Amino acid sequence: MEELVLKLQRDHPGLLFKPGRSHCWSPENGRISYGRMEEHSIEGLLHELGHARMGHEGYVSDIELLQKEVEAWEEALQLARLYNVTFDMDHMEDCLDTYRDWLYKRSMCPNCLGTGLQKDHRHYYCLNCTQVWRVTASRFCRPYRRSKQL
Repeated sequence: MEELVLKLQRDHPGLLFKPGRSHCWSPENGRISYGRMEEHSIEGLLHELGHARMGHEGYVSDIELLQKEVEAWEEALQLARLYNVTFDMDHMEDCLDTYRDWLYKRSMCPNCLGTGLQKDHRHYYCLNCTQVWRVTASRFCRPYRRSKQL
């Protein structure tokens, strides 16, 4: 792992690589934090580098977040090939599934259980029953849905 980090630092001098408790890309300070002792640490490190290389800074909608996650994982796969490191495709799909599940749960209407469309960053709208509901801003929290009638 340390050898890979040294190569990545050499090849990406504008980025700062720091060990941490979890994997994280911070566009504000150009820092990639990575967990060294976790299973799939290499995949996580390459994924965060993927975000950095793709210029990911934020997102407006939930589907945009999922698209950026897919892009970062695809970039991580290319980086794994470039640096000749083992890459667990099942881990990548498991990670993407967590975002897919999160998005599905957020978009489920609390009234009729139909699938809604995102109106804005915090609200969804059901095409079936016209219910509007609010979701949490956090992508790490369980998706609570509070309904609002139109």
